Amino acid sequence: MEFLRTHKVEKISIAVAVVAIVGGTAYYFCVTKKSKGASCLDPENFKPFKLVKRTQISHNVAKFRFSLPTPDSVLGLPIGQHISCRGKDSLGEEVIKPYTPTTLDTDLGYFELVIKMYPEGRMSHHFKELQEGYYLAVKGPKGRFKYQPNEVRAFGMIAGGTGITPMFQVTRAILENPQDKTNIHLIYANVTYDDILLKEELDNFAQKFPSRFRVYYVLNQPPEEWDGGVGFVSKEMIQTHCPAPSPDIKILRCGPPPMNKAMAAHLDALGYSSQMLFQF
Repeated sequence: MEFLRTHKVEKISIAVAVVAIVGGTAYYFCVTKKSKGASCLDPENFKPFKLVKRTQISHNVAKFRFSLPTPDSVLGLPIGQHISCRGKDSLGEEVIKPYTPTTLDTDLGYFELVIKMYPEGRMSHHFKELQEGYYLAVKGPKGRFKYQPNEVRAFGMIAGGTGITPMFQVTRAILENPQDKTNIHLIYANVTYDDILLKEELDNFAQKFPSRFRVYYVLNQPPEEWDGGVGFVSKEMIQTHCPAPSPDIKILRCGPPPMNKAMAAHLDALGYSSQMLFQF
């Protein structure tokens, strides 16, 4: 009888403990969700966001900061995904183009885009004309890539030009999460030194996380004193600076179509399977 009474008490104690754990977990997620706020994005409809600061980085690159509804609002963009921006070209015709913010949902009250404006670019014209106080129409989130911390041992990243922005987003999310142990090996290709976007931020990552983040710059037209890669990204560069084929790694790539095509051929020749590859 005493055994049954004790056993019953133990069962009740376990049940209470389980309820407490589940309830505490639910409360934690509820509080976390409330503190972060709801997403400001709409996947079906464009919403206007006000440009509050425009910072010219170079002759054809600028950083645009857009405000969110409140100082505690979050954009609500999952890591590895992008937004669609709508504007008008030089002829007044509507144009829609995808962009990846360089900010995360830990940046409350705003989001930022680093934009390279090309002479003949249709959306580039819209950003050239966009001044502080103007609004940008945005829709999202968009994209097939959904990142989960520690889903792979290491990422190899191959970026060209403005293709750095999704890589920067994923890199920043990984390195700013103390629970995420993923290593990152980035190859970043451009025409000239001045074309390198977010170089200061990337170099800071390399300095702060030397064992987890490495970046190798490649230039078509390098300056006289240059210790990085020269020409186009080669099969040998990938072999040297990216993790070898393995089920626990993934190679991400984003760049101009000709570059993406060439990288696909190199990666196939090096033995990377389709499961190890993703193109933004």
